[in-house]
Amino acid sequence: MKIPHLLSALVTCLTLALPAAAQQSGSPLRGDLLTGWQQADGRRVAAIRLRMAPGWKTYWRSPGDAGIPPEFDWSGSDNLADVAITWPAPKVFDQGGVSSIGYAREVILPLTLTPRRAGQPVALDVEIDLGVCSDICLPQTVQLNALLDSSSQQPTPAIAAAIAARPYSGADAGVKRATCRLRPTAEGLSIETRLTLPPAGGKETVVIEPGTAGLWMSATDSQRRGDTLISTGELFAENGRALALDRSAIRITVIGQKHSVEIKGCTPA
Repeated sequence: MKIPHLLSALVTCLTLALPAAAQQSGSPLRGDLLTGWQQADGRRVAAIRLRMAPGWKTYWRSPGDAGIPPEFDWSGSDNLADVAITWPAPKVFDQGGVSSIGYAREVILPLTLTPRRAGQPVALDVEIDLGVCSDICLPQTVQLNALLDSSSQQPTPAIAAAIAARPYSGADAGVKRATCRLRPTAEGLSIETRLTLPPAGGKETVVIEPGTAGLWMSATDSQRRGDTLISTGELFAENGRALALDRSAIRITVIGQKHSVEIKGCTPA
C-alpha cells in the first residue's frame, strides 16, 4: 500500500530536520504580508510572501512524493469570514528519483479576504506550518499579522503579477474534454483521467486532487497520445473507511515546462 510509503518519506524528512534545526543559526525562510487593496465588492486582496535562502524550496498545496503540505491557521484574525488562496503555477523538482512540487527562492500567495463586517478593517493573523528543503528538510512555523484598513482600490503590482501567474483555466488552455474512470481496488479506487488538450511543454506532470475531505491521492503515471494526456493513480480513504468521490469536486492540474493548466471536474469515461 502506498500510504505508508508516503508517511515514511514524511517521517524521514522530519527526522532529518531535528538535528539540522539545532545546528542552524538562522532560518532559511522569511515571510511577510503584503497588504494589497480593497475591491469594489468590499473584499480585500492581500498576499503572503515567502522568501527562501538560495538552494531552498517550499511546497505547493499538493507537494508531491515526499513534500510537506502547508497548513494555515487564520483563527487569530478579526473581522475575517473567509480566505481564498490563489496559488501561482508551481514547478516540479526531481531529486534522487523523488519528485516534489513547489517554489524556489520566493513565492507570493495572493489572498482574497471576505470581512464579516463589510467596509471595516481586517486584522489578519495567520500561523503557517510548512516545510522547506535543500539537502535536508526543515519544518517551519511562520506567524504573520497586519492590519488591512486601506480604502485604496489600486492593485499592488507584485500581488497582481502573482495572480496572473496562476495556471490557465481549462477553457483558456483549450481543454476539449476531461474524463475520469474509476475502478475498485483492494485498498481503494484506481482513477484514470483522459484530458484532450494541447501540450503544456516538455514533460507533463498531472496532479489529481480529490476535492473531498478524508481522501488521499497517489502520484500519477502519465503519457501523451497526440492530443490526449492519460494519467493513472490510486485513491485511498483515511482509516480504511468507505470511499465516496464527487467527480465535480476533482481538480486536475497539468504542470508543463511552458505553462500549467487547472481543470475542475471530470465526466465519466
